[in-house]
Amino acid sequence: MATGEEDDTDRVRRPSSKKTARKTVKKTSSTRAESRESGTERAARRVSAPRAMRYASEQLEQLLGRVPESVSAVQPTEDGWQADVEVLELERVPGTTSVMATYRVTLDEQGELVAYERTRRYTRGQIDRR
Repeated sequence: MATGEEDDTDRVRRPSSKKTARKTVKKTSSTRAESRESGTERAARRVSAPRAMRYASEQLEQLLGRVPESVSAVQPTEDGWQADVEVLELERVPGTTSVMATYRVTLDEQGELVAYERTRRYTRGQIDRR
């Protein structure tokens, strides 16, 4: 066999594995979209607390352009979920002087972000007085 023939064989194998990977990704993202779009049966069910936490972090990151560090609170509401998300706003040295912020995020029953607001700014090393 010539070198060119071996390359053709490799080319045939690669696309099939890539197609499989793409199908998996599309199924995962379309499943979430379908679950939100399916009428009344889905509207009656709310996402779980862990999913609400994950959705709150992901969507806030997209809006702020900063990676959330943690979700410090999550609670159900009549219309969905409310979560408090901790975000590093300004990194300083030493790390205990970095500026952190708490954002209150409101999600609907399907986990879509409806509103957010910054409720607190503090240094990382600060301890609440309670």
